[in-house]
Order: sequence, then structure tokens, then C-alpha cells
Amino acid sequence: MTCIKKLPENVANKISAGEVVQRPASVVKELIENSIDAGADEITVVIKDAGKALIQVTDNGIGMSEDDALMSFHRFATSKIKDVDDLEHLTTLGFRGEALASISSVARVELKTRQQEEKLGALVKLSGGMLETVDKVQTKVGSSFSVRNLFYNVPARRKFLKTNTTEFKHIFETVQAQVLLNTDIRWKLISNDNEVFRIGSETIEQRMNLFFGQSFSESVFKVDEENDFMKIRGFLGKPAMMKRTKNDQLLFINNRITQNRMVSHAVMQAYGELLGEREYPFFLIYLDIDPKFIDVNVHPSKMEVKFEDERNVHNMILTIIKRAVSSMDFSPRINLTERPEYLQKTEQTDSGKSSFPGLQKRMNYNDRDQELLNRDNLYRDFKERISAVKPPHTPSEGLSFANDFINENQSEVESQSSTQMDFSKPETEQMEILIHSKPDDPERCQDEQAVWQLHNTYILTQIKSGLMIIDQHVAHERILYERAIEVIESDVPNSQQLLFPHVFHLKAWEEEVLHEVKPDLERLGFVLKIKPNQKVIIEAVPPEVKTGYEEKILHDMLSQYMIYQKELNLEIRDNIAKSYACRSSIMAGQKLSKPEMISLIDRLFATKMPYVCPHGRPIIIKLSIGEFDKMFGRT
Repeated sequence: MTCIKKLPENVANKISAGEVVQRPASVVKELIENSIDAGADEITVVIKDAGKALIQVTDNGIGMSEDDALMSFHRFATSKIKDVDDLEHLTTLGFRGEALASISSVARVELKTRQQEEKLGALVKLSGGMLETVDKVQTKVGSSFSVRNLFYNVPARRKFLKTNTTEFKHIFETVQAQVLLNTDIRWKLISNDNEVFRIGSETIEQRMNLFFGQSFSESVFKVDEENDFMKIRGFLGKPAMMKRTKNDQLLFINNRITQNRMVSHAVMQAYGELLGEREYPFFLIYLDIDPKFIDVNVHPSKMEVKFEDERNVHNMILTIIKRAVSSMDFSPRINLTERPEYLQKTEQTDSGKSSFPGLQKRMNYNDRDQELLNRDNLYRDFKERISAVKPPHTPSEGLSFANDFINENQSEVESQSSTQMDFSKPETEQMEILIHSKPDDPERCQDEQAVWQLHNTYILTQIKSGLMIIDQHVAHERILYERAIEVIESDVPNSQQLLFPHVFHLKAWEEEVLHEVKPDLERLGFVLKIKPNQKVIIEAVPPEVKTGYEEKILHDMLSQYMIYQKELNLEIRDNIAKSYACRSSIMAGQKLSKPEMISLIDRLFATKMPYVCPHGRPIIIKLSIGEFDKMFGRT
């Protein structure tokens, strides 16, 4: 007596449905893809009770004959491929012939369809995979699938569906992805008899604004590049748009909605330090590649794609995205959206109500300008402003951010203009001093206007579009980080010999860490000898380390290294470079001379990424002259 038997078709379909139909959104995806394959340019999706009661997808595609309509509900019945060789040249979204059979096995399905040459269409009804009705019906050209009572005959599956809010979210995101992919199709989504959206001939930018918020498209930048192997185009989010989840990452490969960890990793790696801890970039990427180099037959849901040469594809995408990211100006721009309160009181509408209901100042890191300035333009603007005034008394070339970086006794500091305000005096007296003071040297007054330091923390300088503000600590941190990486990787000696070796003791855990990182510390420029009983002798240090701070810097670096190791899980060299940069850079509150500020800016714009520090914090922000005009009521 045999124990192995072939399962009945309806049972096999129910089992298969577990992979194809995971939730209502899965049904929506499969039916929409069938409509797209049918050549539709207008698709309407209607749902009730978050798809649990009804999912209806109607299109104006080519439709089906009655025989094809009946055949379409059989497993492995498809018009998309004929033999195995066709899998290497797929141009359609569907090809497995499983979706309709799976859907009809766990729901009540009704299909109305008609071809252009037919006067009457076909009506097919199934329940639980069993055929109930076949008839003629008056209907429009195209197809209309109605799926009711999903999982009615599989109570366990229905029980594990989430709340209506969650299921609707999945359906909405499924339709949203198709809308952003197929811009040549008109779309309509209706939920519980309420129209959620209707989209006609809107552009991709307008569609993004609809889904992600007004002016969203101005907060992304385009990528568009093609080579002999692939074509990549789409939109990438600026650093201010970083998210805590990967929900806003959309990847389309050969017009197919897909998920691929390798591609996501390449994009993440291209952003590099622009990403903060546990942050993910927005991207909407269309990737076109010869079908013979990919395999879409990985899972019944067809959401996964395998590449024939993943390493090559990864490197190509990384290079393209990195080039696009590095060419953009990501310095945040302050956007003061409303006028100050004292101006609002004088501006009344015809109804007597203030046209500005309240003071709303906010830092908007979405760059709203239509013109995107790249790093070179911004730096060129700064240098033009600097060169327009008399060169500083002390040349900035060759300045070292090391032992004498901050010198309170410099003549530059001592000979400050008499216009400098004394904050120990009353405000009215300060204003009198400012108004009546006359600089002794007009050329020096010009130099004073080139660059300023605010609270010994921020550097301010005028640019064509307004005002550029730089955080001196993170700017120097970026400079030191890139310098450290370069030195470590080049393995060229970069030490400054100490006149007398410095001896001190470490804690037990510090000694353990030091043994781990000592090779990279020595490449960076430290010359160390570890002796018994946690004793360390420092014989040389990198040039940037201030004299007398050798012990403190090393202690701080080891402590910072452990913090980064625990929180960010960085590789050793990157961790060393970031720890060194963080602990060796100038700090907020340290006074800089004009030449030192200019040299700092020069060195900042010579880095690969001058807009963010190694940890993702912004270095530069800009305030446009238009915002100043708003604040002072000039517009």
C-alpha cells in the first residue's frame, strides 16, 4: 500500500497561496501587475475593510476571451512564457501562472473581461478555487477582478491579519510604488467608497509631492547614468531626509518592484558619513539591466532578484551613487518661513486678521533653492569675498592647527578694532561705542568684514546668496579625519618627535585596547612603547597634537574608541581616525584669529565631504539674503 499520494489541485492551490498571497496587499500587487502586462493605461483600485471584504482592480487593457479567462485560474497557466529559455528574456511582470489560482483558492473571485473585437464579455465566478459561473455579460474593454472575503476558508490565515489601519498602509504603499513606477498610467484608489487619490498626467516630481509632502521633490536630487552594462536613474534624498526605517527606499529593476539588500547596501555605503547612527537614506531608483544577467524567479512573490555578478553590480552602483552624492551641496539652509511677530502686528488682511498668525522660526534642512550649488561654487564664492578685501596681516598659507593653533597673545587678537563691543557694559552704552567709533585703518575695517567668529564657536562669512556659517569644531574634525585616513592608509611616517619621551600609566582596560589598536596608532604617527604594569612611553605624536596634551589625547582616544566600538561597530581604522579627529580638533569656545579662520575654511573645502562631520553632523549652514529681507520686512 502506497503512502505517498498526489494532493488534489484545490489543496495544492491553498498551500501555494501561502507564499503568493500573504495579505490583501499581495492580491493588489498581483492584480495590478496583470493589468500592466495587459497594456492598460488606466487602473482603478477599490478596497473595502482594508481589502478583507473587497479588492477590485479594473483596467482598460486588452482583455481576455472566455476560454483564456477560464484557463487563467489554472495553476501554471500563463501567456507570458512558453519554455524555460524565455526566463532569460522576461519583459513582463507575471510569468509563473500561480497568482490567480492561489487567490481564487482562498477567496470568492469574480472576473469580467472583454476584448476589443467582442461585443459581449465573459463573466467567471469562483469560490474557494471551485468554478461556479461562466456567462456572457455587458462590460467595458479590459478586465475587472473582484476578490471578496479573502481567507474566508482559511480562518487561521484571516485571524493573523493585522488591523485595518496596518493592512491599508500596506495596500497604499503597494499602489504608491506602482504609481511612482508607471508614470504613463492614470490611477485611482478608492477605500470604503472614499476616493484616496486620483492621478492623471502628473509628472514623477508631482507624484512624489503627492505621496511624500508638498515640495518634497525639491528636497531630492537626481541621478542619471548609463554604461554598457546598466542604466541607473532616479532620485536620492539629501542628508536632512534620513529616516529611522527603510520604508522610503524604492527599487525598481526592469520596471519591477523589488527588494535587494546588495543594492541597498551599495547606496548606504555611497552616503558614508552623511548617515547618522541607525539612519537610512530615501531613494527611488530605476535600474535597467539585460534580463539575462538577473534571475527574478527566486520567490513566488517575485519581489526578490538575484544578479549574475553581484560584486560587479554592487561596485557600479556604489561608484555612480557616490559620485552623485559627492557632487551635491548638502550644507543645510536656514528657512525662516514666517516674519517676526513685531512685523505681523502691522500686517492685516481685509478681514482684520493677521496674515501671519504666529512666529514660526524653524531650521529647514531641505534645500528649497531651484539651483543646487556644488562645493566648488560655494568655495569659489567664499574666496571671491576674501580676495575682495586686503589680505590679512598674517598670511594664512601653511598655518598649522597644532601647538600654536590658539594663541591668546597674538598681535592679531590684541589689535582688535575699537568697534569691538564690550559685553560687560550696558546695551545702550555698547551701541554708543559702536555708532561713534571710527576705525583707524579703513583697509583693516574691510578685513574685519571678511570673516567673523561668533561666541568663539561659529565662523561667519558672506557669500553671494547670503551668509555662510561654519561650526569650527566639526569643520576641523572633518579635516583631521580625512587626514588621518590618508596617513593610515599610506603607511608613511607622520610623527613629530618629542624632546623628552612622555611616561604615564593606563588603566587595565585601556592597555588591552591599546594592544589592539597600536599598529594603526603607529601608522597615524604615534610612537609608543608598552611597558609592564600598564606603563606607556610616548616618543612621538602626529603633528596636530598640541604639546603637553599627549597623555590626555591618548586617554581620550581610547575612551572614544570604546564608545564608537560599542555604539557604531566601526572597523578599527575608521574608528581610530574618528576618535583621533574628535579628540584632537579645536573645540567650541576657542578663539581663532582671522588668518586661522580663513585657513580652516580653505582646508575644509579641500576635503572630500565638507558638509558633514565624520559622525553626520552638519558643518555648514546658509542663510539666504531673502530670509534676512523677510525678517526685516523688506519683502
